[in-house]
Amino acid sequence: LLSGLTAFAIAQPPYHSSNRQFHQTCLEASAMNSQDVDTGYLDAKSAAALDEELMSSPGFTLEQLMELAGLSVAECAHTVLSEQQFSQTPEVLIICGPGNNGGDGLVAARHLNMFGYKSTIVYPKRSSRQPHYTNLLKQCEDLDIAILDSMPEDFASYPMIIDAIFGFSFVGEPREPFATILKQIQQAQQTPPEPKEEKPQTGPEEKKTKCTIVLAVDVPSGWHVNDGDVLGTGYVPDVLVSLTAPKLSAQNY
Repeated sequence: LLSGLTAFAIAQPPYHSSNRQFHQTCLEASAMNSQDVDTGYLDAKSAAALDEELMSSPGFTLEQLMELAGLSVAECAHTVLSEQQFSQTPEVLIICGPGNNGGDGLVAARHLNMFGYKSTIVYPKRSSRQPHYTNLLKQCEDLDIAILDSMPEDFASYPMIIDAIFGFSFVGEPREPFATILKQIQQAQQTPPEPKEEKPQTGPEEKKTKCTIVLAVDVPSGWHVNDGDVLGTGYVPDVLVSLTAPKLSAQNY
């Protein structure tokens, strides 16, 4: 939740059958009941205005909102992963963009690490606009979270990839290196991953056979916040975590 007040989670198959439980878990994380939530869908202008209002009238700081957003993303990721059957603790690859969505991803990586997951961050274009981003990186480094400048060769072996690249203010076409990264995310969705290391088989489920689960933060990267996948890329994440309220593009999800 970019504004830290409400978290919504919209799930595609294979999570469709458990949507109710998944929604409720994420809403409870923000201390709200699903019956109290009736915010509708936000366009880009309304989403920006709401964030501005939250940082002026109630006086929330960017750091507070980003911390709440990243925590909600991590909790939803944990909910999805805990519903799957893994023979060992799954690893999560978090891809961060240069803006606030990327900051949400850095916070999520830290919380996932504290939840017991091994997180790896891909941060090709590091933001230097605010000292807070430098602090977030330092916090991750202190936890020995790997921070890479480019996608690892074994990106398709991760059980989950978190897309924290672009948010609701993104317009136009993704440029490199993110254009290629988004294609790699789609490739991972379609490719059953192999184990990262060859280990003795201890049971019939030891070898991973599921495709990578992709979780997008607020808006799938490359989508128009109002109109969805206008570029026709075919990119559809498995899970979409809407922050504060769903954006108009979520109606096409």
